Amino acid sequence: MMTTCLSFILMVVAFLVTTFLYPHVLNFARKHNIVDNPSARKLQRVPIPVMGGTAVFIGVVITSLIGYVIAPDEEIIKILGLLMVMYLLGVWDDIKDVSASLRFVVEFFVTWMMVYMLGVEINNFHGLWNTYIISDSLSVPLSLIAGVGIMNAINLIDGVDGYCSSYGVMACTAFAIIFYNVGDMAMFTLALIAIGAIIPFFFHNVFGRTSKMFLGDGGSLMLGTLLALFVFRVLTKGFPAIYYNSVALSLPAVCLAILAVPVFDTLRVMNVRMAKGESPFHPDKTHLHHLFIDMNFSHLTTSATIVLGNIFIILTLLLGWMCELSVNKQTYLVIFCSFLFTWCFYFLMDREHRQNDGEGSVFWQDCCKRGKATNLSTTAFWQFIRKVVDSRLLGDGSFNKTQTEQNGEDNAELQKPRQDPRVNTEIK
Repeated sequence: MMTTCLSFILMVVAFLVTTFLYPHVLNFARKHNIVDNPSARKLQRVPIPVMGGTAVFIGVVITSLIGYVIAPDEEIIKILGLLMVMYLLGVWDDIKDVSASLRFVVEFFVTWMMVYMLGVEINNFHGLWNTYIISDSLSVPLSLIAGVGIMNAINLIDGVDGYCSSYGVMACTAFAIIFYNVGDMAMFTLALIAIGAIIPFFFHNVFGRTSKMFLGDGGSLMLGTLLALFVFRVLTKGFPAIYYNSVALSLPAVCLAILAVPVFDTLRVMNVRMAKGESPFHPDKTHLHHLFIDMNFSHLTTSATIVLGNIFIILTLLLGWMCELSVNKQTYLVIFCSFLFTWCFYFLMDREHRQNDGEGSVFWQDCCKRGKATNLSTTAFWQFIRKVVDSRLLGDGSFNKTQTEQNGEDNAELQKPRQDPRVNTEIK
């Protein structure tokens, strides 16, 4: 039986394992040229290793296996197997560019295996619209669509430094709280392990110069799969939700609030693309994080602003719950706030940007000036963190000086917007 103390110990273990493995994964990626090369649709000016998700994945696997030895649970082995499938698919995509059709086939297969092998699916609405348990004929298709949708939504937010990883920490923390309150210690522990494994990557990704790596599709698809599993677990028949049902807090609304920005931002982007007669999967620069980059926000501030916006949606839900809104109204409140942030705010600011022949309105230009002030890369604190993560112990310590200096100069450009923010590309 997993205890709370052991769960937090395993989180620390995951942090240490990922920290130790990171420089080795970094050097492996460089040695084998597993990098994201600069191009017209990229922000970086030099090749950046793209195996950050590998360090996170190995940290999760090793720590979970340690937990399995201490408190055996066959379900954990099955979960790790599914995470490995999605991780390998993502790494393959990072290296060879997998076709969209193959990706969808694998994503549907993994989602179906969650339903079949783990016995979790979206078949319990916990009283939403006076509905509790729904039939398999409805729940299985709904679960397949939701699972694949969540995986791709998380994959698409991996656009600027720190965004996907900071969102992942926030989401896993929220789900950890849900699982702890109902005594689901296996999922609580897995969420904490994921948090511990993501944090070291976050610091290298945001602050690193010579030690910077991108999460890559391997990491983002794995994280999306994990979050889809958490949603299925909460909304499945048999989930011990007595605590939440007794206080009339809508679990579907909570799950939707946690996933609010990735899901609703992706829905907006795909709807706009289809309205233009384009494929919903056609890459462009119309995600919410692109908007903040266009406003000269730094990558870190862009990530922080969007994640804080998602947290605000969760807090608004809790405020509505404390005001005794019904479970239906709680869900509508989440949908309203999500549309307000990811649709209304985006279209409002985009309209401001288009004024004066693309120069932007006075309000837009003022936002750009304020955004430019968010670049903290020259501060003493930033430089201190950078020295720590780039040190021989935590960073790579083996790159030649000339290339290191070049990377440092070019990676500084990651904090600046492109000269032409209207280029039809997507930051990845």
